[in-house]
Amino acid sequence: MTLDQANAFVEKHHRHHDPVTVCRWRHGLWDTSRNCLCGVAIVESPKARGFDEQRVVEVSRCCTDGTPNACSMLYGAAARVAQALGYYAIITYTLDAEAGASLRGAGWWGVREAVEERSWNTPSRPRNTPSLGSKTRWVRFLSNYPEDLPEPDEEVEPELPLHSLMTGGAR
Repeated sequence: MTLDQANAFVEKHHRHHDPVTVCRWRHGLWDTSRNCLCGVAIVESPKARGFDEQRVVEVSRCCTDGTPNACSMLYGAAARVAQALGYYAIITYTLDAEAGASLRGAGWWGVREAVEERSWNTPSRPRNTPSLGSKTRWVRFLSNYPEDLPEPDEEVEPELPLHSLMTGGAR
């Protein structure tokens, strides 16, 4: 599946997000009974800079047409691919108003209000994106923590990676 195909599906079916510009990989879910694409997942480098360079990837879009269990299948597939590629963990975010049943069904763990409501608009990078409220960070650990990560910046107080994924997150 191409990024253009995945983005076309997101544009048509996602409730509150636009298509993405880049990704690490993407995959779709085909419904053989209806002979149509019923969902897509798009995986990127983490948006939070603190998680980048730490063998973590983020599912930035998971979108379906409402097919039962499609979200769980997409999240599960994304985690299996990430594990096969050697990633330590995979994360995603949902609005606090969303229950997250599909993520729990796929073996993910969530922290409500991990990301407080805020605007993404800044003077250096103006955006016309409305804030959608506080978010839950979901994580699925895929392997033991790697020993060969780059050394953390000495000017920033270190935070254990496991702790940062499970709590308020990277600074």
